[in-house]
Amino acid sequence: MYKRKLSALIITYNEIGYIEECLASILFADEIIVIDSYSDDGTYEYLLKHPRVRVIQKPFLNFTEQKTFAVSQSSNDWVLFLDADEVITPPLREEIVELLNSHNPCEAYWFYKKFMFMRQPLHFCGWRTDKNYRLFNRSKARFTSEKMVHETLDVQGPTGIAREKLIHYSYKSYADYKSKMLHYGRLKAREAFYKGKKFNYLQLALKPLWKFSYHFIVRLGLLDTRKGLIISYLSALGEIERYSTLRRLCMENKKVVSYQPVESYN
Repeated sequence: MYKRKLSALIITYNEIGYIEECLASILFADEIIVIDSYSDDGTYEYLLKHPRVRVIQKPFLNFTEQKTFAVSQSSNDWVLFLDADEVITPPLREEIVELLNSHNPCEAYWFYKKFMFMRQPLHFCGWRTDKNYRLFNRSKARFTSEKMVHETLDVQGPTGIAREKLIHYSYKSYADYKSKMLHYGRLKAREAFYKGKKFNYLQLALKPLWKFSYHFIVRLGLLDTRKGLIISYLSALGEIERYSTLRRLCMENKKVVSYQPVESYN
């Protein structure tokens, strides 16, 4: 038998109403660690009372930094990393156990997702092909520092893809998803700014239009009717926020660079 112990890791901020189902789906893990960014909706208090959870509060800087910290708290090499609004189905749970018990597993596994819009499946908008590393050997993988959002896992060794899909309750409400897209946009802007990217008005004009067209037309979001229209619009709104924030950062930096203190002579 090759029983490998598993640590389930989650990062949270105001996830009450979703974290409960997520935790219930990962009780098969040997330990559950949650890194909370000072939630104020009862999430932290709920986690403190949960008998299986070790919760640590830590200020949020960006997704890569927060997830890297979470991995560092794991007692085991094998890690299952979930968002608080994701759920492991019974078939996927069985597959994870099977992979952990296999003689020669890969070092990391991609999971495809089944996206939910207000608890109803979202079939198109490009989400059907979206996948992320969720199960990996932390001694052979690390989150790269190049991205602050949609973080990338650098894996040393072979990787695989799980057969079963992860359930992702990505769209809880219009206000919640809008807030998420704006937050992502601001993080992407800071990421681009720190890499030395410059702002130009053509990007601000064209990138949101392309984002909307890509999700609604190219990736067939129109077949999801109203759901597809909302997702495509909010994705474009995130791009507007991204390039508007980049413009502000570049202008602020230009003012600092151009400022020359005047010397006083006695």
